[in-house]
Amino acid sequence: MFDEQTYPNTTTLTPDQKVEHYQSALTPTPTDRDFLLALPEPRPFSVFLQETRYYLERYPLALIGEVGLDKQFRIPEAWLPGQSIERDDGLTQGGREGRNLSPYRVSMDHQKKVLLAQLHLAGELGRATSVHGVQAHGVVFNTLQETWKGHERKVPSKRERRKQEAANPTTTEDKDQVASEERKPTPYPPRICLHSYSGPPETIKQYLDPRIPAKIFFSFSSVINFSHAGVAKTEDAVKAVPDDRILIESDLHTAGERMDGYLEEVVRKLCEIKGWELEHGVKQLAANWKNFVFDNE
Repeated sequence: MFDEQTYPNTTTLTPDQKVEHYQSALTPTPTDRDFLLALPEPRPFSVFLQETRYYLERYPLALIGEVGLDKQFRIPEAWLPGQSIERDDGLTQGGREGRNLSPYRVSMDHQKKVLLAQLHLAGELGRATSVHGVQAHGVVFNTLQETWKGHERKVPSKRERRKQEAANPTTTEDKDQVASEERKPTPYPPRICLHSYSGPPETIKQYLDPRIPAKIFFSFSSVINFSHAGVAKTEDAVKAVPDDRILIESDLHTAGERMDGYLEEVVRKLCEIKGWELEHGVKQLAANWKNFVFDNE
């Protein structure tokens, strides 16, 4: 995708513009013109956002994501003659599918530009968002922080809270009604899930700052979080997440028995770490999911 501010009044780049675009979007800067010309034709970023908006409006319960930042991903080499014909059209384009990887990564500046636009769209339409960070936990936090900068909540002192409660003795239902009526488009998503969270436990404290106006959730999967040597760090992270902000996922691309098995596996693991009885854990995780998706407290 290319930014129309760089290439205005066009939907298709010339070969020279295509080379220039990829040289600015990839790192280290590629010098192989044939490699760059073999990459997919860039399309206007506004077109992608229009398509995303269309789907979100068509499906009112749809989320945005997963989206995010990735310092590890490398661009696959171009398809060899015959490979593109033989590939499975049912698979999402852009996958490796047996190809060698080039030495080039997508620059953080380009990734952040894309992510920020997606986050702003989520805030405008009031949609929950699933965000990942691969070797980029600090950059992800800083990018999310950009979206709510200037919109932080004021945290009243205990004395101020007592005075407010005495002056305005409202019920929970009254508060929910007021919150619903006052909800307006924002530059930040109202609810954010940090997908298969693999960051350090210390970073969780940053996301739990009461001044942050978005609800932050943390999801865990057995595939990503409990299948490597850093399990102890993951367990510490799970313990640091408040009970009402933890989610589960399979991190699998297909539904079915295998996915169900992964979900059961991670439910049992989280119950073990949290010290929950299984039934309590299942009910808590279900309530958390409804809160994330539907904003149900």
